[in-house]
Amino acid sequence: MAKTTRASSFRCSECGWVSVKWVGRCGECQTWGSVDQVGAAATRTTPVTSPARRPVPIGEVDITQATARATGVAEFDRVLGGGLVPGAVVLVAGEPGIGKSTLLLDIAGRTARDGLEVLYVSGEESAAQVRGRAERIEAMARSLYLAAETDLGTVLGQIEQTRPALVIIDSVQTLASAEVDGAAGNVSQVREVAGALIGLAKRLGIATVLVGHVTKDGSVAGPRILEHLVDVVVAFEGERHSRLRLVRAVKNRFGPTDEVGCFDLSDVGITGLADPSGLFLSSRSGAVPGTCVTVTLEGRRPLVAEVQALVSNSAIPNPRRATHGVDASRVAMITAVLEKRAGAPLGGKDIYISTVGGVKLREPASDLALALALASAITDDPVDPHTVAVGEVGLAGEIRPVQGIERRLAEAARLSFATALVPPGVRGSVSLPSGIRVIEVADIRAAVAHVAAAAQQPRAQLRPLR
Repeated sequence: MAKTTRASSFRCSECGWVSVKWVGRCGECQTWGSVDQVGAAATRTTPVTSPARRPVPIGEVDITQATARATGVAEFDRVLGGGLVPGAVVLVAGEPGIGKSTLLLDIAGRTARDGLEVLYVSGEESAAQVRGRAERIEAMARSLYLAAETDLGTVLGQIEQTRPALVIIDSVQTLASAEVDGAAGNVSQVREVAGALIGLAKRLGIATVLVGHVTKDGSVAGPRILEHLVDVVVAFEGERHSRLRLVRAVKNRFGPTDEVGCFDLSDVGITGLADPSGLFLSSRSGAVPGTCVTVTLEGRRPLVAEVQALVSNSAIPNPRRATHGVDASRVAMITAVLEKRAGAPLGGKDIYISTVGGVKLREPASDLALALALASAITDDPVDPHTVAVGEVGLAGEIRPVQGIERRLAEAARLSFATALVPPGVRGSVSLPSGIRVIEVADIRAAVAHVAAAAQQPRAQLRPLR
């Protein structure tokens, strides 16, 4: 007997899980609000059709069609892997007001000034608002076309008519299709809009950039399939009260995903920072207790960053632990290791940890700098400002090796740092740069003892850091 189908079913827009009744939470991926009714779940078969083009040997495929073209913004090209590829679809996601529209409008202006046609579709702002921003950041060009539209059919028609080299959609959540029920921005609309734009971009060979909103947890709003369909997913990061913006590739079919672009957002636009290390160091000329410098890796780029610590007596039964720019759980672990393995009197103390310049230290390589900054704040003995500390701290107090130590030391030597505290085993395993003294420390007690001994020596005249 033929298998009967129910009159209607409910499907999860994230993972495709099917249920016979509506539920608020998907039973497979545990996503809230993603189960919608899809009607009858009938079995369909696709008929066999004759292909219009025969398969070709892989050696005869024209590789020039996947050649990237530079956008004119070096930091953005670094993240993309060289530039925009014709037919590629890039999803740029970030919080509101972080600088996505400013950067993409700058890229549109630079591309148009190179003689190529660019179509900028704004669904959030009027045409007058976009032109005002373009004049402010000097992105005006004759071949830059602007359309303030929210209807998907109209936008597709304008792309077909204009046939530009670059299309920027700001944003994909503001467009809506008349063929799909629901308001703009819901799961069905975002899936339909993205699918239509991606299909047209692939068919016409047009580089397309989609701007996407993010949710409260920082993920891209809309169905998860949106990130699978596009070729590149770029995430904008940065704090609202800081001018620094970091752009990193979460997914990239044309290049690496470990590159990071640094930008400076100001009133006159957004500019790339080829050497942003100076933003993460204090501008003082003397040594101050409670500070230590480390070298972190953002992707494959080494960045010199400073960690500041403040330890004070607590007036409440439960001491405060406040962190900014570092992981609070990591700080709690390092505090426990210092107290147990190095005998640091941290019980009953308020601890405050912060980074300079708004940089976020995510990797364990900054553990040693955090520990030395805390130890310096306790003893009131400053760490030599020409010393960098790189290493992961274990629960037994040992200093573990980290990746990319050669690039970290080269960056420290380039910025005129004189001493580097590193995990054991570095000497002989990598080529050490000239001009910097490398000291291996086996555990946290040895590192604290070295800093304390250096602080007791007569301080030489400090030279400014470049």
